[in-house]
Amino acid sequence: MIWESPGYLWLIVVVFLLAAGVWYYKNKLRERRRTYFSDEVFAKLYPKGDESLKRLQNGLFYAALIFLIIALAGPKIGTEVREVTRQGVDIMVMLDVSKSMQSEDVRPNRLDKSKFEILRMLDRLRGDRVGLIAFTGESILLAPLTSDYSAFRLYLNLADTESMPSTTTDFSAGMRVALDAFRSAGEQDRNTSRVLLILSDGEDHGGNHDSILAELKNEGIFVFTVGVGTISGGTIPVYDENSGRLLEYLRDSAGQVVTTRLMPAVLRTIADEGNGTYYEISRSSDGMDGFLTQIGELESSEFATEEFADYKDQYQWFATIGIILLIISIILPVQKPLS
Repeated sequence: MIWESPGYLWLIVVVFLLAAGVWYYKNKLRERRRTYFSDEVFAKLYPKGDESLKRLQNGLFYAALIFLIIALAGPKIGTEVREVTRQGVDIMVMLDVSKSMQSEDVRPNRLDKSKFEILRMLDRLRGDRVGLIAFTGESILLAPLTSDYSAFRLYLNLADTESMPSTTTDFSAGMRVALDAFRSAGEQDRNTSRVLLILSDGEDHGGNHDSILAELKNEGIFVFTVGVGTISGGTIPVYDENSGRLLEYLRDSAGQVVTTRLMPAVLRTIADEGNGTYYEISRSSDGMDGFLTQIGELESSEFATEEFADYKDQYQWFATIGIILLIISIILPVQKPLS
């Protein structure tokens, strides 16, 4: 047997204290009464009725309280096997905001194109929860899983290449934050499938992802990836913050102009190991239509069926017994009528 709210069981102690208090009070009252009336005179003035029935009434009353308290604690006895279907989806978006995402090989640039596609996805959702993680070499949870799409749009606007101090890219760190976010959100609905969507140009300085991917897989989280950029690559423009005028192109420590290219290999591997699919945006006209279609299927159809064992609630039996005992204790004819 397990309990839903075992803390209520302490109230049983209160019942016993109540019974002891009533017994003590009646004894003290009897002692005080005897200073004014003998037992024979008091019995004539106030007929006691059937003492055995009175004791039975009190016993039934206290027993009823105990059964009702047990019911309140939520006893669960035995197990039942239930079948559930998984429907709907929770999506945690993991957006690369490293400097390379400013490249304009995909118009207007990789980051803005990614945001545009995320907003397109948002328009397709119907009450599903969505969250946002911005990552470079470090990661930050900008928006926990929420169905407030207006708030999500505000957080998406905050994600830019200036918001993170690191200039490297580490997928593992972002996936760890995503896993923690899913765990913190909990399974609000057992029928909800969970998806991690990663948008990046594929540059990675974080090393092996096997460990975190295994944890995501064990949690039932599917990992989809979207590569943004072109194989031929592009330069990274540097604009004046005030006027928006092009100043130059980003250079490395040797003074050479940096060319950043889409690196799909890592993203393909992550999607394959995460039981997801890799998609690619290499032109301005490309989008995440394949992923959006798949999300629509997750929302509208049964994604999987599973069985699980759970303890059966039995509080109703204790509540019923408690109510019956309480009613009997109330209607029991214990008082002898005056003659």
